[in-house]
Amino acid sequence: MAALDLIPLAALLALLVTAYAHPSGRVEAGVGVLAALATLSTGILTRSEVEDTLRHLGPVVLFLVTILVVADVCARAGLFAAAAARVRDAGRGRAVPIFTGVFLLAAAVTAALSLDATVVLLTPVVVAAAVSSGTSYRPGAHACLRMANSASLLLPVSNLTNLLAMPHLDLTFGGFALVMAPVLAVVLVVEYVALRLLFRSDLAAPPGPTHVEEAPPIPRTPLVVVLLMLVGFGVGSPLGVDPFWVSGAAAVVLVVWARRRGLLTAPDAVRSAHPTFAVFVLSLGVVVAALAAGFLGSWVSDRLPDGTDFASLLLIAVIATALANLLTNLSATLLLVPLLAPLGDTAILAALLGLNIGSGLSYTGSLANLLWRRGMVRLGHPPSMREFHRVSLLVTPISLIAAVAALSLVT
Repeated sequence: MAALDLIPLAALLALLVTAYAHPSGRVEAGVGVLAALATLSTGILTRSEVEDTLRHLGPVVLFLVTILVVADVCARAGLFAAAAARVRDAGRGRAVPIFTGVFLLAAAVTAALSLDATVVLLTPVVVAAAVSSGTSYRPGAHACLRMANSASLLLPVSNLTNLLAMPHLDLTFGGFALVMAPVLAVVLVVEYVALRLLFRSDLAAPPGPTHVEEAPPIPRTPLVVVLLMLVGFGVGSPLGVDPFWVSGAAAVVLVVWARRRGLLTAPDAVRSAHPTFAVFVLSLGVVVAALAAGFLGSWVSDRLPDGTDFASLLLIAVIATALANLLTNLSATLLLVPLLAPLGDTAILAALLGLNIGSGLSYTGSLANLLWRRGMVRLGHPPSMREFHRVSLLVTPISLIAAVAALSLVT
């Protein structure tokens, strides 16, 4: 390892520590810019390589900021609260039907609005709905966390890892969904059964005192806009339309609608886009690009298989899982996917299994895990490390192996 490689490595460590600490947005962006400038000062990346990195990340970051606005307006309008209340009412106080409904709702929100919407916006209303129905909040809260990572396999827009991989895949939006749908179906069955077993005592407990309020009405405009947005993703992909154009249009429509109803102001809309986090992601891309061009890229490349049989796909998924839990799945995607591109679509999809499902192995696997834990603490229900790892260490390996087996059968 050359001495210059130590600078981007130190920059990456600074970015990871910042991500885990989750300081204010200005601090987060400031650390990101400083890390990127320090990396650029080494000269490891040429100007054209920096431009290529930013050009690759730009559409992904634009999608991120616009989909965050869409999710925020949906939350302010009460879409998540209304959906969770209907799941609660349909369960009629019975723990298992409520858990099943929450599990499916979390999977749907993740697929449509990305995993951040599930951990940040859906989890609080799920916990509140469980408490009001007199059932344990723990199964539903963990279902939200598991689905935030594992259910993000379905669509390119469900996770930034998928979007970052799309330019390297010979698949349209619909083609990606068709390949991953049967894989996700297997994963959903495995994870549902595993969570039912792990939380069987919670689900078997009799309901406690209830304080059920009448379910709020479902806001039609946000629901229709989200559905049209998903259709727009599918229609626009074969035409070469980047997803951010569609999510951006949806964000504009919803912001105008919400402002007319007094749900948010212009500053609220800007804050919901988290622009400082966008700067952080762009900076992270520059740092990881430098590491990929140096010793870390060579080290990982030497350990990748040269085929796509089941054993090779499993090895790719395991490597992706290890990198995700060491570097976070976003950093790992930037490093790993370009190295796998010569092996074709199946190899990249196998990596996404590790980057999405595998990131649920530890709190450091994805920023969503850390956001979920922070949210649970704020709700007054801090999860123990023991309980988190009791679930993650048992469910993640089984789910990952089942997903790789399904992928090997459908590709």
